[in-house]
Amino acid sequence: MRYVAGAGVVNCDILYSGITRLPSEGEEIFSTGFDLQLGGGIPGIMVNLARLGVPVKFSTYLGNDFFSQFVKNQLEQFGVHYVNLYSGTGMPVNVTSVVITPKDRTFISHRDDFGYNDTMKQQLFEQLRGASIIRMSNHLYEVYSRIKQENPDTIFVMDTGWDDTMSLDSYAKYLELADYYTPNKKEALKLTQTGNVEDAARILSRYFETTIIKLGPDGCLLRENGQNEIFPATSGIDPIDATGAGDAFNAGFIYGLYHNYDIRTCIAMGNRMGGACVSKVGCLSGYLTEEQLLREFQASNSSC
Repeated sequence: MRYVAGAGVVNCDILYSGITRLPSEGEEIFSTGFDLQLGGGIPGIMVNLARLGVPVKFSTYLGNDFFSQFVKNQLEQFGVHYVNLYSGTGMPVNVTSVVITPKDRTFISHRDDFGYNDTMKQQLFEQLRGASIIRMSNHLYEVYSRIKQENPDTIFVMDTGWDDTMSLDSYAKYLELADYYTPNKKEALKLTQTGNVEDAARILSRYFETTIIKLGPDGCLLRENGQNEIFPATSGIDPIDATGAGDAFNAGFIYGLYHNYDIRTCIAMGNRMGGACVSKVGCLSGYLTEEQLLREFQASNSSC
């Protein structure tokens, strides 16, 4: 059976919405909205893929703490098959306070750090090796490289999220291994040390025949054969919260790859999933089922 796989730390989001500004030091502000939800990153992609009917396998790290138990319950509720590789006593879940203002989002996160020993790496290799598509991060290069050597047809889609230390030097071997990389604008500019997406796309195209940069409300940039093309974001959406939009895009994009659509259709599907996500608060509140995605996509094409 074909499936999509990935490995990574789960994010658990504490969401504060309905405030007009961030507090200054020493101040307290009350929000009108509050929620605790499964966050973005790899679990957000896997949950949305499962909603789209794509078989997924997810390797992660969960402890015995309150937040890990919450994550376990959520993954089971969403029907995501997962394997827990953590055996320590800490809190391996990334807990993030998300403060949502009309202008943007602000994050404060914490988790107990842990290393990947040889046993864990071998377990990850066994879990990921049979996948048709693997969501790849900027960790576990040895595992990904072994899988690519064993099965060159495995498609690697790299998505890393923001990292203060990200650079081409530190990411080079991952970029060379990946088939696709889906940074947002801020990540692409940081990684390439450029001031605009056109220059960032040009530099990233040294690694990829198909270069993709997510542009948030402006859609998505595709660079192929030295030419840039902008795919506009879904129209008619009243954006409420952009948290998780990039992961929703990735789910739609990977759905397209899984079903062998052309790259432009994959990007268009990613944009539609991202548009659904921003219509509600949280990473997983706004989404499309497979039937809804295909219906929206077909309706859009027929109106062109």
